[in-house]
Amino acid sequence: MGFIPVILAGGKGERFWPLSRRDRPKQFLSLDGSGISLLQATAKRLLPDGQWDNLWIVTAAMIADQVQEQLPNLPSKNILVEPDRRDTAAAIAWTCVELAKHYDENTVVAFFPADHWIGDEPKFLATLNQAADFVATRQAIATIGITPDNPATGYGYIEQGGAATDDIFKVAQFREKPDVETAKSFLATGKFSWNSGIFLFSIGTAIKELAMHAPEILEPLQAKGTAAYAELPKISVDFALMEKTKNAYVLPAEFGWDDLGDWKSLERLLPPDESQNVHVGNYQAFDTDGSIVYSENENETIVTLGVSDVVVVRQGDVTIVMDKNRSQDIKKILGRLPEGLL
Repeated sequence: MGFIPVILAGGKGERFWPLSRRDRPKQFLSLDGSGISLLQATAKRLLPDGQWDNLWIVTAAMIADQVQEQLPNLPSKNILVEPDRRDTAAAIAWTCVELAKHYDENTVVAFFPADHWIGDEPKFLATLNQAADFVATRQAIATIGITPDNPATGYGYIEQGGAATDDIFKVAQFREKPDVETAKSFLATGKFSWNSGIFLFSIGTAIKELAMHAPEILEPLQAKGTAAYAELPKISVDFALMEKTKNAYVLPAEFGWDDLGDWKSLERLLPPDESQNVHVGNYQAFDTDGSIVYSENENETIVTLGVSDVVVVRQGDVTIVMDKNRSQDIKKILGRLPEGLL
C-alpha cells in the first residue's frame, strides 16, 4: 500500500441515537447486525495485509479504551488521543505533527472517517493507491469524490476544474449541502462529485499547506502538542484548509459508498422485504411498508401494524418511533432529553 492510513474515530454519531450513546458512538456499532463494528470494518479494509504497525487512529479521550478493545492488534502508541473535540482540522493537523516524528516528510498519509460503508473494496484500494501515487509526485492534496447517482442534499459537493490526468482534476470549488434543485443542476453538468471526507497528501505537503492557511491551528500544536487544544478553533479541515488551498485535486470514483449518516441510510445498507421494510433483530410486520426496525436484544421482538415509513429502534431502556423522513432531526431533540438517556 502506498500510504499510511489514519482513521478519524472521535465523532459522536448522534443521529443514530438511541443505539449511539456518548459512551458508545456510531463507529462502535454494527448497523447491519453482522457483529462487526463500523470501526472494525474500516480498519480491516485498510489493512488487507494485516500490517497493524502502520495504521493510526485519532479519537477522543473518553472512548480511547474502546478503540483499543475493538482493535486489540493495534499498537497502543498508534492511538492518538485528543483531549477535546476540535473537529477535523485540529485532528488532522495534530496527526501530521505526530507522524512527522515517525516517518519521512515524503510519506503519503490518507485520512478516513470511521463510519463509511464501501461496496467494492478492491476497487476502493486501487483508487486510493492511484491518488497516493499522484500526490507523491505532485506535492498535492487529493480528495476522493464519489460520482453521484442522485441529487442528494445531505452531502457537500466538489466541482472539478481542469484535468491533471485522465482521472484526476483540479478542484474548482467546494460547495455546501445544496437544496434539491441546486443538486440537480450540479448533476446536469457532470462535473460534480460528493465530498467523501477522504484526503491524501504527503506529511511535508500537509505541514506546508497548514502553515500557510491554518497557522492558528498548526503552530500551537507544534509548540505545545495536545496542551494547545483548549486554544484551537473548532473548525473542519474543509473550511480551514481545503477551501483555501490552490493545490487541491479530486479523483471522482465509483466503488459503492455510503456515509451512513442517519437511520434512513439502513435502507441502502440492508436488503428490503417484499414491502420495502428493512430490519435488524426479531421483527414481525403486519400491513407495514417502507419502514426501518432495529433491535439489539435477541430476546425481544418488535411488532408493527398498519404503519408506513416509520423508524422503530429499541436499545436498552429506550425505544424511539419516528417518521422515517425526519431521521435527521434526532440531533434537535437530544438536548431536551434527560441526561441519563444520552
